[in-house]
Amino acid sequence: MKDFKIYISVGSVLLLIYLVAQFNRPNPVNWATTLSYNDKIPYGTYVFYNRLKDLFPGAQVKNISKSPYDVFTNGNLTSGSYIVIAQNATFSKIDFKEMVKYVSAGNSVFISAFNFDGYISDSLKLETGVEYDKKNPGLNFTNPQLKKAADYKFDNNISSQYFSKFDTARATSISQNQYGQSNYLRFKFGKGNLFLFANPQILTNYSLLKPNGSEYPAKVLSYLPVTDNIYWDLYQNHDVSADQSPMRVFFNNPGLQWAYYLSLASLLLFVIYEIKRRQRIIPVIEPLKNATVEFVSVVGKVYYEQRDNSNIAAKKIVYFSEHLRNVFGLKTGNYNNDFLVSFINKTGIDESLARDLVSHINYMSQQSRVSDHELIVLNQLIEKFYIQSGSYGK
Repeated sequence: MKDFKIYISVGSVLLLIYLVAQFNRPNPVNWATTLSYNDKIPYGTYVFYNRLKDLFPGAQVKNISKSPYDVFTNGNLTSGSYIVIAQNATFSKIDFKEMVKYVSAGNSVFISAFNFDGYISDSLKLETGVEYDKKNPGLNFTNPQLKKAADYKFDNNISSQYFSKFDTARATSISQNQYGQSNYLRFKFGKGNLFLFANPQILTNYSLLKPNGSEYPAKVLSYLPVTDNIYWDLYQNHDVSADQSPMRVFFNNPGLQWAYYLSLASLLLFVIYEIKRRQRIIPVIEPLKNATVEFVSVVGKVYYEQRDNSNIAAKKIVYFSEHLRNVFGLKTGNYNNDFLVSFINKTGIDESLARDLVSHINYMSQQSRVSDHELIVLNQLIEKFYIQSGSYGK
């Protein structure tokens, strides 16, 4: 028994040491290329974004989360420089045309991406390539004032991409790799410039935090003019929702995420238990009876027992007159010859039926006593009218 307790104690100590070591173990480096302005991982752009004011003193940096068309149209932007750093830069035809209008007015747009898709690629004849067989090619500027004696060197192949094809008649090559392939282009539109850079990883934390790693990116951005406004695009790199969700603290932390899910599950179980415990028996409610037929039967019996045919005839004539006014727009004050002509023309019934009906109505209106036969004839004439005029139920 004593030996067993020793084994338990040793096992517990070893387990405790393991848990402490796991808790204090540094997190593995995340090498995903997000290019997100909010990421401090190697291939995020946190450093670049937060040093923009050093490169452009006095400029105001504004985040833009709308599509290119919404941004560049209707004067949503004042004069300045617009920066896009994304995995893919996609512009439709209308997006590209609105961007060109903004550039032509004297502004600058800087785009760095691995892929250029959509109309921007078609219009500028862009294609990108990668130096697969030649690792870590050196880069240098074509301008003698910026060109360095020795090429700028980068590791991890972040300088391998270049523009394998572009509109040479419209583009100016600003920077090239050591094999003569252009990786930085300028397109002139009106009073402004569109800059395209094929190596977005050079602008990430990994490159900028290396010794002398910021010299080349600083010269890349030196082509952008001094301005009061820098616009940082969140739309192209899908960074729109990353900084706006109030729940991001929970979902970015596994412990808080599980606590959130357990709280929701507990609340759901409590609600289900309370509903089941407090639910009352629902009483059976008899459906309402249809008393319309019974009402009509009672009214009919009352009139039949009173034998007041003149009253029934008068009500039928009043109802019939109202029908003529509402459906055919006839004036029913006098059932004379003028009324008869309008009656036939508007209702389309036979002239013989119209004359018999009008004659019978005039006759019934003057009688103080009405026989059963006279009442039946009136009803038959009115029914024939409804059938011939096609206005039954209107």
